[in-house]
Amino acid sequence: MQTTDETADFTALSHELTGFDEATLRGTGLTGTYLAVAAEQLGPDRLRRLLEATGGPLGELDDDLRDAARALTHLWYTGSWPEPSPFVVSARAYAEGLVWKAAGLAAPATAPGGYGSWATSPSTSASWEGSR
Repeated sequence: MQTTDETADFTALSHELTGFDEATLRGTGLTGTYLAVAAEQLGPDRLRRLLEATGGPLGELDDDLRDAARALTHLWYTGSWPEPSPFVVSARAYAEGLVWKAAGLAAPATAPGGYGSWATSPSTSASWEGSR
């Protein structure tokens, strides 16, 4: 993916909003997709204003930009756009949602155990064993 100034600004803003480093965000492979979704849903002017706020105190955003920042954060964590007509961007976006990375899990139904995995008992964790 070719990196443009807008992509770099978008990644920097996304880092501020999500708390995940830029390498992790780029590693999802969805930076360009999410930039396109944000541009379509927010409009070019609103997105530009939000990108220009990067590096400043996010708590000082006006209500309009604060709502845009929340929507963008929601997009990164869930792979879906929240409002006014919610939609999931793609199956890949769902699987790469930051919510799963934050929880240290794979998204449900995205990491199968493989053929025959149902034939053996699941492994138990030390913390579960100790709580019995």
